[in-house]
Amino acid sequence: MKLQVIALLGRRDYPTDGVEDYCTYLGKALKEQGVALQLVRVPWAERGWFYALRWLWQEARAWKGRWVLVQYTALSWSRRGFPIGLLPVLKILRGRKCRLGIVYHDASGYIGHRFIDRLRRKVQHQVMRLACQWADRGISPVPLESLDWLPVSERLKVSVIPVGPNIPEGTGEARWGREEKVVAVFGVTGGKNIPKEVADIAFATHKAAKRLRGEGKKLRLVVLGRGSEEAEAALRQSINGNEVSLSVLGLLPAEEITRTLSQADALLFVRGHVSGRRTTAIAGIACGLPVVGYSGKETGFPITEAGVLLVPQGDREALAEALTQVLTDENLWWELHQRSKEAQRRYFSWDAIAGRFGEVLKG
Repeated sequence: MKLQVIALLGRRDYPTDGVEDYCTYLGKALKEQGVALQLVRVPWAERGWFYALRWLWQEARAWKGRWVLVQYTALSWSRRGFPIGLLPVLKILRGRKCRLGIVYHDASGYIGHRFIDRLRRKVQHQVMRLACQWADRGISPVPLESLDWLPVSERLKVSVIPVGPNIPEGTGEARWGREEKVVAVFGVTGGKNIPKEVADIAFATHKAAKRLRGEGKKLRLVVLGRGSEEAEAALRQSINGNEVSLSVLGLLPAEEITRTLSQADALLFVRGHVSGRRTTAIAGIACGLPVVGYSGKETGFPITEAGVLLVPQGDREALAEALTQVLTDENLWWELHQRSKEAQRRYFSWDAIAGRFGEVLKG
């Protein structure tokens, strides 16, 4: 008989829901290991918290003794990043004698220096701590030493399992040797973050294009995914079209994302730092790409095993130099390409991730 597991989700995200995609891919991989993962969404955003909690109390009656993996992001369980509503959800699951697991897709509190930012972060950390204390197991996609909110006493119950790419695995075909070099940017953070990210992208690609021009080669920048259309005007204003040709593709089906990334030479990642919770960075690894980006406190194993060339957060000059090296140094490119393929097989494939979950659920 298959092990029956519930993946419990909160509010749906738009226009794409990465957490739902994650659970869908994970469920397919777990099925091969004799684990049936059922996705259940708590309808608090549509029906209100009173109805949702009463509904959950009734629904969870049948879950006694079963694993319930609560998928945590702050905005899954709140409208403005104060996820207090998660606490009664966990109380109900404990009251129904469920085996409780927490998957921390948001592994750190929201950044910011305003009073409201500090208050929001404090509330998030407290909710995350309580959730871990009440749970039987926790899952973090980033190294435990980067979780400054997690008490040392709770770390033994938390396993580090990176997220997957949320796209089909790429073919891993090598592009080296073509006259036009293609740099992919998968996802741009919207709103107030657009100017900084666009400036990073423009600076790095401009520097790389100048070096490539000296070798008789051209550079094409392909920007796709969430936020890309919102950032298009700023990108076209910042990118020198005479040196870098620009394609903005917007949201694409998963198979088309894989095809697009597999035809690139490198993935440029500037949405904060690269870590095991960044599905868009891991998508590049899944397609065998070298990944150029920033490092930070969440950067650690197994991301560092992949073909990543990372520089300190905010060092735009170093970012540009790293991208240039990847696009002009054939030996370096091949080394990073092979490391990404091997890391995908060992750590970031859904089979590898499901294997780690199987150890947790059956342990």
